[in-house]
Amino acid sequence: MVPEVFVEVVEAFKDRFTTSDICECFGIPRSTYYRWKSGLSHEIPELHQLIISICKQLSHRIGHRKVKEILRKDYDVKVNRKTVQKVMQKYEIQCRVKVKRQKYIAGESKIIVPNLLNQDFKADKPNQKWVTDITYLPYGPKMLYLSTIMDLYNNEVIAYKISDTQSVDFVLETLRDACDGRETHDLILHSDQGAQYTSYAFQALAKENGITTSMSRKGNCFDNAVIESFHSSLKSEEFATQLRATITTTIVIEKVVNYMYYYNYIRPFSKLNCHSPVEYRTVAA
Repeated sequence: MVPEVFVEVVEAFKDRFTTSDICECFGIPRSTYYRWKSGLSHEIPELHQLIISICKQLSHRIGHRKVKEILRKDYDVKVNRKTVQKVMQKYEIQCRVKVKRQKYIAGESKIIVPNLLNQDFKADKPNQKWVTDITYLPYGPKMLYLSTIMDLYNNEVIAYKISDTQSVDFVLETLRDACDGRETHDLILHSDQGAQYTSYAFQALAKENGITTSMSRKGNCFDNAVIESFHSSLKSEEFATQLRATITTTIVIEKVVNYMYYYNYIRPFSKLNCHSPVEYRTVAA
């Protein structure tokens, strides 16, 4: 609030409202108002008037350095920039600072880690190597996304989430579900270099659970081939013959849930001696 303007406002409305009410409305203490009024009763120095005039003409869009240059160039007035700055601060006529873009936003890429998995998709025990990825589900009236975490020991899907956004919270919830009740120390979790996985939040949660993260080389889908293949199978087996016009969001979710159960508990795998993933884990235990 510019002091002169506020003093003028009080003078204009003091017949209708009390000074206290006006000050309270603007969130300005009465003592500040009277100090401003007292200061304005004295003649404003010519330099101050000139600076105020320049700032008003340019709608308070420039800082003290540019005001200093305008004084020198257009008015042949040489003055220290700090003097200009103090005047602008005194009358609260500083430029309107542009709000800078937030450097670290949810999901923005920040942490890239080495490819520790290196296409070695064999695990000797549960919770030794996990892989994760996000895939699109473009089948209902709106786009959905599926976040999945798979244990390479028996290719069991140990956690998954469905959402209509690809936020960092989306993958954090998936990871929390996967870690719940499982021993995760000395575990390798492999992903691609998607913004959700390179985010500080995801990396911090993994570290908090004793997990070492690994990432595919940029643009190399073969580095995460197992879970890429799983998502491809889900789409081809569940949605290949489904007409998009006849499917609802609820049906899409139900089909994914049903497929996850079928995949984990019923579908036999030759590499697992024709057992399903859960059955293989149970027998091995």
